[in-house]
Amino acid sequence: MFESSLKQLGDALRAKRISSVELTQSYLDRITRLNPQLNAYITLNPEMSLAQARAADARIAAGKAEALTGIPFAQKDIFCAQGWLTTCGSKMLHNFASPYDAHVISQFNSAGAVNLGKTNMDEFAMGSSNETSYYGTVKNPWDTTRVPGGSSGGTAAAVAARLCAAATGTDTGGSIRQPAALCGISGLKPTYGVVSRYGMIAFASSLDQAGPMGRSAEDLALMMNVMAGFDERDSTSLQREKEDYARDLSKPLNGLRIGLPKEFFAAGMGADVAKAVEAAIAEYKKLGATIVDISLPNSKLSVPVYYVLAPAEASSNLSRFDGVRYGYRAPEYSDLADMYEKSRAQGFGAEVKRRIMIGTYVLSHGYYDAYYLQAQKIRRLIAQDFTEAYKQCDVIMGPTSPSTAFKLGEKGDDPVQMYLSDIYTIAVNLAGLPGMSIPCGFGDNDMPVGLQIIGNYFDEARMLNVAHQYQLATDWHSRAPQGL
Repeated sequence: MFESSLKQLGDALRAKRISSVELTQSYLDRITRLNPQLNAYITLNPEMSLAQARAADARIAAGKAEALTGIPFAQKDIFCAQGWLTTCGSKMLHNFASPYDAHVISQFNSAGAVNLGKTNMDEFAMGSSNETSYYGTVKNPWDTTRVPGGSSGGTAAAVAARLCAAATGTDTGGSIRQPAALCGISGLKPTYGVVSRYGMIAFASSLDQAGPMGRSAEDLALMMNVMAGFDERDSTSLQREKEDYARDLSKPLNGLRIGLPKEFFAAGMGADVAKAVEAAIAEYKKLGATIVDISLPNSKLSVPVYYVLAPAEASSNLSRFDGVRYGYRAPEYSDLADMYEKSRAQGFGAEVKRRIMIGTYVLSHGYYDAYYLQAQKIRRLIAQDFTEAYKQCDVIMGPTSPSTAFKLGEKGDDPVQMYLSDIYTIAVNLAGLPGMSIPCGFGDNDMPVGLQIIGNYFDEARMLNVAHQYQLATDWHSRAPQGL
């Protein structure tokens, strides 16, 4: 059961071989047993989960089931869910129970899915290792001495350890794809604007995007069918016709043009990662694809551009957490200004404070033109590089992360090295393109390696097809951590 795909679980539920209550309880029991050693979940509410499961069983009995009805999912703790604590991995929101549902949550509820719980994450989605959470570090299920990646590390660990059928994540600079790679699962960051950001606590509004994380491309397609769609409450939501993201899964790959950017295969990538990625490219050749050498000359500037723009937006977005209306408030203060200062000083962690300070600096008088404005100009050049590349190829491939999962605490004292963990993923967010990561082998210490697939705007269905055909030919995506 824990190894079943979403389609297989849906078939079993509709055939009444198992009930949603039984399935949900099985996952809750597994979470109770394994979560203490992985710390993948922040909040559980078995009563609410089982109530949803009972409602799903009634819906199935009435013949009104949809593809995901009755299936238990985990939700990253960045999505507001009515009646659930929504902490964003921060002391600042440790006591915040959301009065409403995020669009993503309401979409899953409308589909009849079950919310198992809220997964751990880097504080306010700021991190690449899930070590900045107020609720403690998440452990990688493949090796609990190593990080799961971030910021969606709790989601990735939960999916890899079979603590849910699948789960949601968010990606601002690689936070779906990088943890997916490090934990050996599949994850998709859609085109910016395809999935509504309403009710998703903002980090960097022009970069944040919600997406699915699961075991396979087929699972991601079924989740995208639920998650995607126009939402008038989100000014960045794109008004497009609904599409079936699973429609092209079975198409052969004959004639597919895969672009390999020379900048992705330069110094900095681990030899073990390179070996696995090259083997995956060779498999695609067998499936009928052709290889095209391309260049993304400005991609080397993506990390410095990102760490100007993202903190700038964060400094603005996080100004609302002031101890006045909701969230943490310092217990002692002398006046209003003192309350602001102490609440924010005590409520935010070190990484969040660092990024707020950087963002405030680059937006300040005398530095806006030198840093923020220049970064926006380079962002446009990065997007133009991709536009030119897609004149030569259909999809772009390369490594998701320069290395496999590193040891807990290994990069904690060197923020720049931590930031470089996202060197292959950030450009995709800056350009607003869709990107995904799928398992493609194992590197040193038997840790998973991820293959990144980058598509043109609104090309998610083609990317899912490309990933699915590879997964039909290989079994990397079906491997699970042993001993759990």
